[in-house]
Amino acid sequence: MAQVPVSLSTETEALSHLMSLVEAFRAFDGDNDGLISAAELGGIMGSLGYNPSEHDVKTMMQQGDTNRDGLLSIVEFLKMNTQDMDLGVLGPFLKNAFTLLEAGVEEDDKVTGEELYGVIGDMEMELSLDDCQDIIAAMDGDGDGCASFEDFKLVVQSLL
Repeated sequence: MAQVPVSLSTETEALSHLMSLVEAFRAFDGDNDGLISAAELGGIMGSLGYNPSEHDVKTMMQQGDTNRDGLLSIVEFLKMNTQDMDLGVLGPFLKNAFTLLEAGVEEDDKVTGEELYGVIGDMEMELSLDDCQDIIAAMDGDGDGCASFEDFKLVVQSLL
């Protein structure tokens, strides 16, 4: 079985940071189309405590806009901001769990800690129910004890 750290606190903290990026993106995506302009990117960076120049924002857009449409998708934004982020053992775990959950979950469904715990039996991972609930809590944007499947999918896409 895979080795799991005694404490997942570092990994769940990184996951929480990733979700704060998702929330910041959504706050500045005025028309909720999953895309932001350079001006909106500047606003996001300001909300995160940075004060980038126009040149910095333009450079970030050029680096992050992989499909060259002049906009950043939420996945491009996350990849740009998480390329040095290490989720440790959680990265491969979340990718595998997503694959197993995807078959039975609709896009607008929620994922609970119990559901996540239920799929790990097929993954040879030694995580407790409490670990799974902590992972979901790190992705829980509205405090209902669940993670939206859409957010779960975004996390996995940012890891690819």
